[in-house]
Amino acid sequence: MEKSKEKQERFRRLATARTNSVLKTLNTLGHCSNRSAYHYSEEEVKKIFSEIENAVRGVKSKFHYPRNNKKFSL
Repeated sequence: MEKSKEKQERFRRLATARTNSVLKTLNTLGHCSNRSAYHYSEEEVKKIFSEIENAVRGVKSKFHYPRNNKKFSL
């Protein structure tokens, strides 16, 4: 049971730090929305958030649908 507790603690520590890093980076991206400093099209904004949303879906699926790492054999 001790090994499981260590893994849980490691997950919480790393997930917290990495989540905070992602949130900080998203906040920084938000600074680009200042139209007095930057010019951008709606199409560019759609591309940015489409890519971010695809990445989030991909990572989220790893938590909900773990990969089957078993090798195929007949």
